[in-house]
Amino acid sequence: MIPLTFLFLLSLLSLLFSPSSPSKVSISVSPQTISKSGDSVTIRWSGIESPSKLDWLGIYSPPNSASHHFIGYLFLSSSPTWQSGSGSISIPLVNLRSNYQFRIFRWTESEIDPSRHDHDQNPLPRTRHLLAKSDELGFEPGRGPDQVHLAFTDQEDEMRVMFVMHDGKESFVRYGLSEDRMDQTVDTRVVRYDREHMCDSPANQSVGWRDPGYIHDGVMKNLKKGKRYYYKVGSESGGWSIAYSFVSRNEDSNETIAFLFGDMGTATPYKTFVRTQDESISTMKWINRDIEALGEKPAFISHIGDISYARGYSWLWDNFFSQIELVASKVAYHVCIGNHEYDWPLQPWKPDWATYGKDGGGECGVPYSLRFNMPGNSSEPTGTRSPATRNLYYSFDMGSVHFVYISTETNFLPGSGQYNFIKNDLEVVDRKKTPFVVVQGHRPIYTTSNEYRDAALRERMLEHLEPLLVKNKVTLALWGHVHRYERFCPLNNFTCGSMGQNGKDWEAFPVHVVIGMAGQDWQPIWEPRADHPTDPIFPQPMRSMYRGGEFGYTRLVATKEKLTLSYVGNHDGEVHDTVEILASGQVLNGGGGGGSSGSGNGAVARGQVLNGSGNGAVARSEGAESTFSWLVKGAIVLLLGAFVGYIIGFLTHTRKEAPSRKDWTPVKTDEI
Repeated sequence: MIPLTFLFLLSLLSLLFSPSSPSKVSISVSPQTISKSGDSVTIRWSGIESPSKLDWLGIYSPPNSASHHFIGYLFLSSSPTWQSGSGSISIPLVNLRSNYQFRIFRWTESEIDPSRHDHDQNPLPRTRHLLAKSDELGFEPGRGPDQVHLAFTDQEDEMRVMFVMHDGKESFVRYGLSEDRMDQTVDTRVVRYDREHMCDSPANQSVGWRDPGYIHDGVMKNLKKGKRYYYKVGSESGGWSIAYSFVSRNEDSNETIAFLFGDMGTATPYKTFVRTQDESISTMKWINRDIEALGEKPAFISHIGDISYARGYSWLWDNFFSQIELVASKVAYHVCIGNHEYDWPLQPWKPDWATYGKDGGGECGVPYSLRFNMPGNSSEPTGTRSPATRNLYYSFDMGSVHFVYISTETNFLPGSGQYNFIKNDLEVVDRKKTPFVVVQGHRPIYTTSNEYRDAALRERMLEHLEPLLVKNKVTLALWGHVHRYERFCPLNNFTCGSMGQNGKDWEAFPVHVVIGMAGQDWQPIWEPRADHPTDPIFPQPMRSMYRGGEFGYTRLVATKEKLTLSYVGNHDGEVHDTVEILASGQVLNGGGGGGSSGSGNGAVARGQVLNGSGNGAVARSEGAESTFSWLVKGAIVLLLGAFVGYIIGFLTHTRKEAPSRKDWTPVKTDEI
C-alpha cells in the first residue's frame, strides 16, 4: 500500500511542475457542425490570466496539423472583452474537406523573430506556449459539392460546370429550362492533383499543402440560344447542390456583355502567411449587382491572371472559389495565366532576359491548370512529374466580339506554338460576324508604372506581338500585372494614332488598357508617399489618357456598331472612365465618367473634346489628331493660364519634382 503522505507529495509536485494555464483556460466552438461552406462559427474562451495583446488564436485544418502549420490566426485583442481574460470571435469558414480545430497561444515580445514574417513584414506568431485546444469542428456529411463555377467550351451551344467534392465517386449535372424540370442529365469526369505534383515550397511542404479534393467537370449540351437554364450538381450519395441558373450564349445577339479585370485574389477572415485581398469582396459585390440587373441577357467574366494569389498555400484556392461562386455559378468565369499561378525557378521557358522568379509559390501552374478548364487544347510540359500546364491560349466568340487569351509566362516568340496560334487566330477572324477583337494577357506591353523588371519582356512583346495586333486591327488589348487602371490612346510603337476628329483621317490602332486593379494592393506609385519622399515620380506621358488609383473592374458592352469599355470604381460602384470604339476601329471619345471625387483615390484623365473629363479628376481637354497637337494645345493652356486646376494637374504629372497629393491611394509596397 502506498502511504498517503507519498501520494500527497506526488500530487503537490505535479501541480508545481506542470503548466497551470491549459487546465484553467477553456475554449469552445458553436455550432460544432457547419451546414455549408462559408457559414460562420463563434469561438469563445475564458480563464486567461494577465491577458496580453499578443495572445492569439490559431486556426487549424486538419486538426492534427503541427502547431506552426496553422492556416490562419487572429489576435484575441480583436474581441472587445479580451482584457477580462474572456471573449469571443466569429468567422466564416470554407470547407477544406477535413475538420477544423482552434488553439490559443501566449506569445511574448521576447520571442518575436523578425526573420519569420508575413508579406507585410509583420512577425508571424510563435507557438511555444499553448494555452488551450478546442474540440474538432466539421461539416455536415452528404451536403453536396462546393466551388461551383461555369465556363464556355469550344461549342456555342454548351456550358461547362466544375465543382469540388471530398471524393471521386460518380457525380452528375442535371439541367433544364425550369427549376422544377431539370430533365437532362450528364455525368462528369474527375481529376485531382497530389502533393508530389507540386514542384517547390511552400506548395509541396506541410505548411502549404492541403488535400484539394476531387475536381468534377461536366458539360451541359444542346443548349438553346439565349435561354435561362437551371442546373444542380452532385449525386445521391454525396449530396446535391442548390439550384443555380445561367443564360446561354446567343450567337445571333447584337449585344455582348462582359466584366473584365486582373489581379483580384481573395479575402480571408483571418491573417495568414501571405497578404490577402480585402478589395476582392467589393469587386465581386458590384459585379454581382451588374449581373442581377441584366435579366435574361448572357454575359461572362474575364480574370486575366494572378487569380487567387495562393502562392503555394492551398487553402487560399478553396477560399477563392468559395468567394467567386456567387457570380461564377451564374456566368462563365474565364481566366488566363499570370506569374503568381506559374513562375518557379526551374520552369521550362525562362530566357535570360525574362523576369520569371518564384511568384507561383511552387505550384508550377498545377492548381490553375486543373481547377479551370478553358476552351482550346493549349498546353506546355512542366519538365517535372507535374501534369502539363493548360489554359494558356485560346479564343471564343461572344456576340459581336472575338476574345483572345494569351500567356505572357510561356513562350510567345515567333516559331512557338503560342505565336502561331495568335497569328493564325487573328488572321481568320470574321469581322462581319465579330467586328471587334479583344486580346487579353497578364503582363502589359504598355504601362507608365516604370516597372523596370519587365522592361526586357515588354520589348519582346512590342517587337513580336504588337505587329500582329496592329496588322489585324485588334480593337482592345487588355492587361493586368500592374495594380492600377490605365487607358492609352490608340497605339503603335509608342505613337498615338489619329482618332479622326474634326474631319481628319484616322487609324485603327489597338487601344491598350491596364486593368489589374481588382483587389491586390501591392501597387506601383505615380506620386511619392509622405513616408517615402525619395521615391521616384512616374509622370503621365501624352499617350496615357487616364490613370486611376481606385480599385474596381471594367464593364464591356458591344453591339455590331460600337464597343464601350467602362471603368467602375469599388468605393461607389460608379463609372470613372469610358472609351467608345466604332466597328471601323475609330475611337470616338474617352473621358472620365465619374472621376474620383470624394474617393480618396487619385485619378488623372486626359479627356477628349467630345466627352470631356470626369468630376474630381485632374484633367485637361485635348485634341486627338496627333501627339504634336496635344503638346501644342497643352502649351496654349499653360500660357493662357485660364484654369489653375488644369495647370496644377499638368505640372503634377509631367514634372519629376511634382508635389505630393493627398488624394492618392497609400500603398504598402511597390512590388508587383
